[in-house]
Amino acid sequence: MRRKHVSFGRRLAFGVRLLAGLRKPDIQAAGVYVRARFGGHNPLSWLRFSCWALRQAFVVMPAVAAGVDVARPVSRTPMWLDDANPWADYPWSRLAANSTGDSELPSEVDTVVIGAGFTGAAAAYHWAKLATDGRRLIVLEKDDPASGSSGRNEGLVVMGRYFAMVRDRMVERLRVVRDELGESERRALAEKFSDVYCRAAYRNADLIEQTVRDEGFDCDYARAGWVQARGASEQESLVESVESAAARGHGDWTSISPAEVLERSGMRVEHNAGFSLAAASWHPAKWVWSLIDAALQNNCVSLFTRTPVAQIESFAGGYRVTTPRGVVECRHVLLATESYSPQLEPRLHDAILPMQEQAASGLGGPPTMAPHVGISGAWFFAGRYGERVLFGSGGSRVRDKEAGRNWPSRFLSWFVAGEMQSAFGQYELQMTNEWSGTVGYTPDEYPIVGSLDDAGKYIIAGMCGSGSGVSFNAARCLVERILNHVADRDADDDYPSDYFSPTRLLDPANHTWP
Repeated sequence: MRRKHVSFGRRLAFGVRLLAGLRKPDIQAAGVYVRARFGGHNPLSWLRFSCWALRQAFVVMPAVAAGVDVARPVSRTPMWLDDANPWADYPWSRLAANSTGDSELPSEVDTVVIGAGFTGAAAAYHWAKLATDGRRLIVLEKDDPASGSSGRNEGLVVMGRYFAMVRDRMVERLRVVRDELGESERRALAEKFSDVYCRAAYRNADLIEQTVRDEGFDCDYARAGWVQARGASEQESLVESVESAAARGHGDWTSISPAEVLERSGMRVEHNAGFSLAAASWHPAKWVWSLIDAALQNNCVSLFTRTPVAQIESFAGGYRVTTPRGVVECRHVLLATESYSPQLEPRLHDAILPMQEQAASGLGGPPTMAPHVGISGAWFFAGRYGERVLFGSGGSRVRDKEAGRNWPSRFLSWFVAGEMQSAFGQYELQMTNEWSGTVGYTPDEYPIVGSLDDAGKYIIAGMCGSGSGVSFNAARCLVERILNHVADRDADDDYPSDYFSPTRLLDPANHTWP
């Protein structure tokens, strides 16, 4: 496609309008970029960033904008939620229409799950399959199912993080929390952690595929892999990461040539890229809705949307969960609230960090972009889903009370559109949707799965943008523990407390490592 000429006047008007519209999310995103690209927060780094930002605003982005038409107004609804939510205002709207359903919250149940996203819906599904003695579970959702990060992501079923990435990050963390160990001991422990993490994630992906097939879920599932670009300075580490994974029996993570990158994704790169063979694409909201539909076929599972939890109190018999619609007493509570978790458990502040990410979507996009395959450049992610292209980036921390905010940065959207143009060439796109959401990160970047109080309060959180790589299997493991329904001990041990207990973050000095 021939590059369009952009006059000086249009460049000037675009840049002034863009800079005049900068807001808090733009500044937060800038802080992350300065640290990542320019080496930290110091005057020189900010000066270099300022020069870069001005060039982006007046040179690069106006050229990109010549091929991108932004709807007026652009929708803040994620593209995945453009479809009508079949579980919106459930069961209340159906009761008003004289449909069947519970008329009010029950006063007592066995287990309360808080949150109806990837994790909460998975817990309900597994409970419906495993509970055989009439024990009841209810799911409480503050909004509608999949309205949080589960309905705002890039639409990939990821395999989690590859072996060497997990190992190296955990070595850094162990230098802080296990300073009594020697470096070789820390590396050995980090390799054990990485091995357990990867095996659990791989099982998770296989369970998802099996469930989609067995249940006949209509969620646009396609297993076509995930391409992750790597620069010249990253080639040696790419080779080492593939070799170390293979040595441990993890064959999903591979290296592919620039020619294969172009063939698989349509993206142009100069160096070998990482490739996750078994990653898949799907419609994440439809996955959640399908799990709920299957779960509610069993009358031991109930869903109550638009029912925010205000407080969880422990008492001799278990827990009292307070909501505006009533109080529920239960034996067990499972927090499936990800980045919202610190609002219910303040001690998780600085343990579960709400990180804002954002995306946009529209019709058109790079004509060479292959469908279904996950695509990651140095500073962006993208994917083609039917006639729509999705693209995004992010990673700035927000305050606990800002978890779930939908406040995207237009500067960041234009930057990502430019990065996508560099990788795919000129394209035309009508941007119809632009949104943001928050995912939960942990200080060591790996999830916590287990009991918060060595009793009946459980949590699955801190999935660091890899919720689809953790939630389904983790929910299965905790449901089995709650029900004491462990037919396969190895399966139950996919998230052993030695590695994944919340004490790893909340009380590292007293955490029991293997």
